[in-house]
Amino acid sequence: MDWFPIVAVTFKFLVLGTGMFFAIKWHYDQGKKKKEIGKEEEKRAVLRAAGKVAALFVLALVVLVFATFTLAGRLGLDLNFP
Repeated sequence: MDWFPIVAVTFKFLVLGTGMFFAIKWHYDQGKKKKEIGKEEEKRAVLRAAGKVAALFVLALVVLVFATFTLAGRLGLDLNFP
């Protein structure tokens, strides 16, 4: 399979290049929009976004702990504290 690395690397560069283009474009557009938004609204937006990220992190942590204990119990591991 000599052709697979060539196709995979080409695909990877195309996907990453497209993603970088849109990331740069998004940041450029946000910079233009930021000039229009007031300082107080910007602070509120940042705090709201930080709260959402923190809530998502806690939810992901709870789901991960639940999934870990469920899998460990199904595998027959002893989860009792001494």
